[in-house]
Amino acid sequence: MNEFLPKELKDYIAQNQDTLVKLLDTLCRIPAPSNHEELRAEFIRDWFEKEGCKGSYIDSALNVIYPFHCESQKDLLAFTAHSDTVFPDMEPFDVVYDGDIMRCPGVGDNTSNLAIMMLLAAWFTKNNYVPKCGILFVASSGEEGLGNLKGVRQLMKDYEGKIAVHVALDGSYDSVVTGAVGSLRYRVGVHTEGGHSYGKFGNLNAIQVLSSMIDTLYSYKVPAPGKSTYNVGTITGGTSINTIAQYAEMRFEYRSDVRESLAAMSKYFLSVVDAYRNMDKVSVDLELLGERPCTGDVDQEKQEALVNKALDIIEAFTGKRVECESGSTDCNIPLSTGVPSLCFGGHMGTGAHTREEFLNVKDLHMGMEIVAAFMMTYMN
Repeated sequence: MNEFLPKELKDYIAQNQDTLVKLLDTLCRIPAPSNHEELRAEFIRDWFEKEGCKGSYIDSALNVIYPFHCESQKDLLAFTAHSDTVFPDMEPFDVVYDGDIMRCPGVGDNTSNLAIMMLLAAWFTKNNYVPKCGILFVASSGEEGLGNLKGVRQLMKDYEGKIAVHVALDGSYDSVVTGAVGSLRYRVGVHTEGGHSYGKFGNLNAIQVLSSMIDTLYSYKVPAPGKSTYNVGTITGGTSINTIAQYAEMRFEYRSDVRESLAAMSKYFLSVVDAYRNMDKVSVDLELLGERPCTGDVDQEKQEALVNKALDIIEAFTGKRVECESGSTDCNIPLSTGVPSLCFGGHMGTGAHTREEFLNVKDLHMGMEIVAAFMMTYMN
């Protein structure tokens, strides 16, 4: 699409697909579980410096930040591509190739978008582009799971009042995330007296009490408007087959893309916990593990202009007007504070959050062009 990309950038993308795959391969082999992104962060910072992206640094949350013409320090644009993976492994992954298929946990979510952002940031730097506003290229930390969006939280705190627009490079180019799915995640622990299964039969069993609590929580009809969900993800507890369990716990979350619905779910959840706390010979521990906010008061005109720009560019390359949807992404934090934000990506992979994840490297060419075309709209 020559109207979006200058010839030299279009040629660069076409001629450097092997470079992109090589960088993606290298990144995939560097462990980066949420809250343990140190090794990957160090590699990214050193890579930026080697490529001429001077001033790159690692912040206190393990974000890698490259400020590109940010001298004014106001009305900045932040591009984030999260560097963490959902997998806990601290051993390097193997990358397996089957023709054009590239297989590795995390290869699409989100290492491919990270590699695309890095190469484009370096290209704009080497070719002396001057943006219309200062740009922060950020390899963000803690986007997955209990990372609790720590990276973008820190970014928005450190640059409070200075970031005017945020774009998360995450996922594929077959949809655009334009709204924030908020969530709360808890560890709920139930304590009872327990005892020997024969000698103390009749004593309260923590597993049974927790099961009853779960049944109560699952009797709740999710509120409207918006889409709301809840889920028990894990259950642990007990001592042995012949022991009345003294302790059992679960991990429970609820989500909604509407603030009022999320608040209603929170009220119900806490009322259930309080009811079980008031039972004889039962105590309940409650620990908040993560909280992600819904969309706040965003300027609708600015948000729609940002969204339409992304939709127009994707349609120009793919021939399709893709759908907008809500999601839980790095966008949650800026959207909650009123900063226009959206999320899309440059791959078309399959199997995100599974160890069978893969992508077709041929799809990365168009994906990189789409991301580059979007970035070009901010260049003089």
